Amino acid sequence: MDPLTCLTAPLDVRSLESEMTELGSPIAEVESYAHTTADRSASFAALFPDEQEDMEIPVAGNQSSSMAVLLSGPLLTQDINVSEVSVNRSRLYRSPSMPEKLDRPALKRIVKGQDNETPVKVKRRCSLIQEEPEGGATLKKTASLSDMEITKILDQDHGLRQLIGDFSKVYALPTVTGRHQDLRYIIPETVAALLFGQFQSLIEMFYIIDCRYPYEYLGGHIKGALNLHRQEDLFELFLKRPLFPSMPQKRIVLVFHCEFSSERGPKMCRYLREEDRAMNEYPALHYPEMYVLKGGYKEFFPEYKELCEPQSYCPMHHQDFKTELLKFRTKSKSWVGERKRRDQITRLMKL
Repeated sequence: MDPLTCLTAPLDVRSLESEMTELGSPIAEVESYAHTTADRSASFAALFPDEQEDMEIPVAGNQSSSMAVLLSGPLLTQDINVSEVSVNRSRLYRSPSMPEKLDRPALKRIVKGQDNETPVKVKRRCSLIQEEPEGGATLKKTASLSDMEITKILDQDHGLRQLIGDFSKVYALPTVTGRHQDLRYIIPETVAALLFGQFQSLIEMFYIIDCRYPYEYLGGHIKGALNLHRQEDLFELFLKRPLFPSMPQKRIVLVFHCEFSSERGPKMCRYLREEDRAMNEYPALHYPEMYVLKGGYKEFFPEYKELCEPQSYCPMHHQDFKTELLKFRTKSKSWVGERKRRDQITRLMKL
């Protein structure tokens, strides 16, 4: 007998089937699982008969028709209500599964600041300096001047032009600079020469107007001077009936002064010039040549006592005339107020 045959026992088929039955055959398990899957597919196909037909149709490339529809067709074919979809506003990008009609809040564009400035503080800055074109003409803003301003500018020659008020001649007397640049000043020596008649070839008449208060004038004044401390008296004497020289070559000269020639004398001189301008067509004047005595009576008296009468000097703040000083100052303020009211009425009448 063959040795291999002796070692191998004969296979008992009946005993093998009984053992498979007792232990459970894997083949039987596979067959039962196949039957169960088939039953479930049948129930699913009953619910979706159309899709079952598509699944059963084979396509090229070993793919089912349902898989081809998923790969080639749109993701969603049904309209979705936007209000039912919860949107996370913190996301910046839309998920591919979300609908196209979903409105998102528009994000504000942040302006980048310059020079370490925050976007809130960034403002549009306008440059105040405008670059001028090279080689081009630059335009400048011009301002129109009123007639009074033009008159003042023409009257202020500041020593560059030695012309009288109507610009017809030069000044007959030598002038010096003083406190007020719009007025012409002469020194006490020039007044003394005028009193001695050294300018008779040019000047026909001259008037020295003492603008101090009456008690000062009575206490000592220049010979032949007129005491006119009120504007009404000045207007009455010189402008109500203006004086004219007998010949065009001759002149009429007015010299104003007070104690120091700082306030009252210059004020009266300006008043006469303003009223004279108002009465004539520019630049014509009744009295184009007017002067102010520099230093006033205080400077004139020590040098030329013989030309004063009486030969004394009474200051404005004299202890014996405090009552008179208060009275004249009060009257002068009331006169100024009345003059302002008259000027306002005159301007209203001209409108």
